[in-house]
Amino acid sequence: MSIGDDALSKIMSRLKGASVHLINRAMRRTGRLWQRESFDHILRSDEKLEKVREYICMNPVRAGLAATPDEYPWLWRSWVV
Repeated sequence: MSIGDDALSKIMSRLKGASVHLINRAMRRTGRLWQRESFDHILRSDEKLEKVREYICMNPVRAGLAATPDEYPWLWRSWVV
């Protein structure tokens, strides 16, 4: 069973809307949190999957929230041995 593009778009819109509201309230701020568009593609190899995983793990570092991914408290990497 697959989700149609319209249904997925609605789900993502609701998820983003609810999360930005909660995050902004918790941080006592207003404004946008998410980028306007989403991007997806199929990962066709384990090597590509690993690159995407590392890219995601480095997001807090690039944002200046931590010096290393391991220092960021909200990152959980179950695949790391």
